[in-house]
Amino acid sequence: MNKASVLVVDDTPANIDILVGILGDSYALKVAIDGPRALAIARKSSPDIILLDVMMPGMSGYEVCEQLKQDPMTAHIPVIFVTALSEVTDETKGFELGAVDYITKPVSAPLVQARVRTHLALYDQKRLLEQQVKERTAELERTRFEIIRRLGRAAEYKDNETGLHVVRMSHYARLLAKQAGLPEAFCELLYNAAPMHDIGKIGTPDAVLKKPGKLDDEEWLVMREHVVIGAEIIGEHSDPLLTMARTIALTHHEKWDGSGYPNGLVGEAIPLEGRLVAIADVFDALTSVRPYKTAWTPQQAMEMLKEQSGTHFDPDLVEHFEAILPEVERIRASYLEA
Repeated sequence: MNKASVLVVDDTPANIDILVGILGDSYALKVAIDGPRALAIARKSSPDIILLDVMMPGMSGYEVCEQLKQDPMTAHIPVIFVTALSEVTDETKGFELGAVDYITKPVSAPLVQARVRTHLALYDQKRLLEQQVKERTAELERTRFEIIRRLGRAAEYKDNETGLHVVRMSHYARLLAKQAGLPEAFCELLYNAAPMHDIGKIGTPDAVLKKPGKLDDEEWLVMREHVVIGAEIIGEHSDPLLTMARTIALTHHEKWDGSGYPNGLVGEAIPLEGRLVAIADVFDALTSVRPYKTAWTPQQAMEMLKEQSGTHFDPDLVEHFEAILPEVERIRASYLEA
């Protein structure tokens, strides 16, 4: 098993020799004779613990500790001050700066060994707990995303046999967002929120949703209500994923020229996520079999998007979508209805 690493910082070589003699058999030691060198070592190869002298010329141990704790790369490293200063105010200052312990000179070998061993054990335990929390958080995130996808597919099962529409269009939306140069975090959030775009169809009567012919005016008004129902189902939350999902559900039928619904938003007043999903959603609907239509080819669907650029769709996003059409076609081929 690899030895834990200890960085010893002291401007007096004799003091370094003493600590090396006490700890050298049990740990992998690194040494520094001043603050700048200590910071450089800590940033380059993070030690497991630092024994830090306070009274050093140029940069004091307090200043070194303060910089260590301000740097995300080194803030986690336990620091033990080793110093001749023994006033309560000195110890208080050290703890306020983030040190975990205080050892006074002249040092006692058993005390140094015990303190280092104890704080390394606590540090290991803390890292283990942090890793467990991270893994559990990631598991919860995966579960949450899966629930959202399945809720989205639940709505699609009312519309087609497999619910693969939400899978395809989510991929298309993420590809389009990436092509438009949006940050990776936004693209991933969009990918996970997009499946909820038509969750409101759960509240749409089957007689309307599955009608093979054209909807009459009254039926069309009923159909349009699915965007409001979807927003109400998702609700208002501080969670970014659910916030985006609600926005998409409410705005993916708005149109660039203001003729969409439910609020007749115009141009960039339509949230970006709604504009992205509108293109992905319509493209997949056009290239899929529906009770009232046969599937269009991807090229026919792309021509329709271009014809509606600047009226139904954001013209810049239509251009970006055309650029990714070959990749979109590959995804479509991977998730065809059985």
